[in-house]
Amino acid sequence: MKFLITGGAGFIGSTIASAMIDAGHTPIILDSLITGRKEFTRDRIFYHADIADTAAVEQIFRDHPDIQATIHCAALIIVPESTAMPYEYYRENVAKSIELFHTLNRLGYKRVLFSSSASVYDLVPGFMVREDSPLRPDSPYARTKFMMEMVLRDFCTAYGMKGIALRYFNPIGADPKMRSGIHVPKPSLVIAKLVDTAQGRQETFDITGVDWPTRDGSGIRDYIHVWDLAQAHLKAVEDFDGVFERAGDPQDNYLVINLGTGNGVTVKELVSAFEKVYGRPINKRECPPRPGDVAGAFANNDRARQLIGWQPQLSIEQCIADALKWGETRVQMLHYDE
Repeated sequence: MKFLITGGAGFIGSTIASAMIDAGHTPIILDSLITGRKEFTRDRIFYHADIADTAAVEQIFRDHPDIQATIHCAALIIVPESTAMPYEYYRENVAKSIELFHTLNRLGYKRVLFSSSASVYDLVPGFMVREDSPLRPDSPYARTKFMMEMVLRDFCTAYGMKGIALRYFNPIGADPKMRSGIHVPKPSLVIAKLVDTAQGRQETFDITGVDWPTRDGSGIRDYIHVWDLAQAHLKAVEDFDGVFERAGDPQDNYLVINLGTGNGVTVKELVSAFEKVYGRPINKRECPPRPGDVAGAFANNDRARQLIGWQPQLSIEQCIADALKWGETRVQMLHYDE
């Protein structure tokens, strides 16, 4: 089967594309390359265009009328940056996504899998959140994800589209076959910063926030291997309509599903696990939280298991080992100055 992946040249989108190829499917990649990497599109069907470029999207579906669903990953994703650049985040993540959804509906391609975020959740006692837990998006980035969930739900209700919002927790690791991974020169994601510190591209790893109401004061997260995340997308799109049948065919044609491991790990615990896998300590220091940071949460993933038959398989140690291996691979593959 064929599936369109917007943002398919990014960290998560490219890994989803790899999982599809391994399963015998054909990913069609649409990416502006504002943050994505052309290297991740090699030997794949690739359209270099913006998601709001109506003519480009129309061309994709003329060329590939047998596309079964769209996986919408394209977005700006850096929380602190979003607080400094809200216009760019609302334009890229919200306004352009509305145009994409409108075009998909007009063309009759009504199945959408949307990359949402656990950052939409409010802080809850015990930190475990279900899909119906209270929401409180606390950064412009998180609010763009929340807004797009509402937009998608409204489109599904009004236009007969079918939408699944997958709320990602904290993807780490890399494609186990080293085809792609975190790719920006100065990454903001925690695992990439740990790797860069270990491999000498960053002097010190900052533990941002140590006064949160957690067991050790550092933020609590649900770190999930990006390959497990990709497998969840694969299961969802391979049986898209079946997911809705198992959910009782909700009247609004819209579903929300958490994608996490179900285990809360603090940042300090992650650092300890990293040092154990790496084999020696790294330079680290405690710092105040960054703009937009929150104490965190971890997933209840019962719905993912029930509706898409998915549960994560890879350990946090495997996440770390793959991230370390990718840290060396990306220098050779991506050819930017480290």
